[in-house]
Formats: sequence, structure tokens, C-alpha cells
Amino acid sequence: MSTVSVRIDKDLIDAARSSASAEFRTVQGQLEFWAKVGRAALDNPELPASFIAESMMSLAESRDDSLPFVPRSKKST
Repeated sequence: MSTVSVRIDKDLIDAARSSASAEFRTVQGQLEFWAKVGRAALDNPELPASFIAESMMSLAESRDDSLPFVPRSKKST
């Protein structure tokens, strides 16, 4: 993977550092995540950004930890 240096506002870096710590990411990883969410939000304006972010996080989760889907109620016939 290649890298590129960019200039980013210090306030944004500080916000990324705070969020990265809470979400167990590096600062670089947090900025990349925000960029991906932003790009997906622009490509899908009908979806809330929070839904996009949660969907991306769920895709990154290990399938080993997943539980089978269990309906909350059963339809009566």
C-alpha cells in the first residue's frame, strides 16, 4: 500500500485522535474511515450517514462472533 502526505487541519486531527481512541483505531485509520463514510454518503444521499458508518463497521466484524438471526415474534397462521 502506498502512502501520500497531506496537510490536514489540526482541529480535525485532534477530533480524529479522540474518536480513534474510543473506536480502537489509529488516527490514520479513523481519517480513512471518515473518508470512506463520506464518500459512501455522497454516493447514497438517501441513506443516513450513521447507517452507512454502522454498516461499514459491521462488515469489518469477524463472522466468528456473529449470532444467528432469531425473529422477535412469530406470525400466526
